[in-house]
Amino acid sequence: MTTDARASAPARPGRAGLLRLLGPAFVAAIAYVDPGNVAANLTAGAGYGYLLLWVLVAANGMAVLVQYLSAKLAVVSGSTLPEVLRDRLGRKARLAFWGQAELVAIATDLAEVIGGAVALNLLFGWDLLVGGVVTGVVSLLMLALQSRTGVRRFEAVIMGFLLIIVVGFVSSNFLSPPDTREALAGLVPRFDGAETVLLAASMLGATVMPHAVYLHSAMARDHHGTVAARDTRRILGATRIDVVAALVVAGLVNISMLLLAASALRGVEGTDTLEGAHAAVAAHLGTGAALLFAIGLLASGLASTSVGAYAGAVIMQGLLRIEVPLLLRRVVTLVPALVCLGMGVDPTRALVVSQVVLSFGIPFALVPLVRLTSSRDLMGDHANRPLTRVLAVVAVGLVVALNVALLYLTFFG
Repeated sequence: MTTDARASAPARPGRAGLLRLLGPAFVAAIAYVDPGNVAANLTAGAGYGYLLLWVLVAANGMAVLVQYLSAKLAVVSGSTLPEVLRDRLGRKARLAFWGQAELVAIATDLAEVIGGAVALNLLFGWDLLVGGVVTGVVSLLMLALQSRTGVRRFEAVIMGFLLIIVVGFVSSNFLSPPDTREALAGLVPRFDGAETVLLAASMLGATVMPHAVYLHSAMARDHHGTVAARDTRRILGATRIDVVAALVVAGLVNISMLLLAASALRGVEGTDTLEGAHAAVAAHLGTGAALLFAIGLLASGLASTSVGAYAGAVIMQGLLRIEVPLLLRRVVTLVPALVCLGMGVDPTRALVVSQVVLSFGIPFALVPLVRLTSSRDLMGDHANRPLTRVLAVVAVGLVVALNVALLYLTFFG
């Protein structure tokens, strides 16, 4: 898969021109509504009600800032984040950085393939291992579409899946409206024991996704092409709209998942698993709502595993200058997920743990991103302003602090 092809981005004034500039953030946003999000958010809502709603709101705000910085880096520099890092790291550091990024990619694929397999099991009764293989094959076909038809057709397909995800997960809230007073109380930051810290880290890892940070820079570069200096501010303005719109949609889906679990599934036995949540939705809200839930989960798994594999290729090509054949790349990250399914590992628990692994990869993506986008040597007049730098540093600090607390409570609490 090649991510270096760049088309020119001619100025197109008016609404039609603006719409043509949108799209990259919606592909990155799929990473924010993957099956790992479903597992983490449903587990949090079913187990602790509205307690951790504030984590989703804070994480989504962080995601808006992070994804904009990723796209801005590409628009201004003309390079992806992995490419910029490659040019600034020594060989050993570059290999080490790629190693942790590859682990993040594997953890990402684990969540997404398992989610697709569970959805196929819920819809058609397929064995989980068979569902995992089918999910992997479908994602390969979607990536082949991107290779043959270009990034814009791929964006359109992914945005279609995003629409299905929205319908699948938001609709149930109309059947079981949340308690407004309790939801507002859930906006106050607090924890209730080590398990809630684990869930918060899982929710954060599922919301601010490291591979989405790397991918967004590539999507923005390939979508906009080489941007002339006179057009940079216009493209950045459209990018801000793209990011806010995409992540408002993703945030709505995530919050809807937690609200659904808190209002309709709390205290119901078995709702800490995807299968149990699906059964509870069917029992309490009807088979129609359960069908939409399963379809939304399937769309989430299929779209997100395609985006995750694409991100893995961007990372490897950018950091190592290696282009791995699409099939091989797909197999490498697919195998761990299939092994877990074949061994009978609890799917929901594997999803939650995979998101915790992702949360530890976030600083490795965010710290370089903040430093690079704050560099006037690289970004010129578009370097981060003081307020942006402060907000970005606070966001990174919160991630690191949450992970330190998680380690302490897990091993010493």
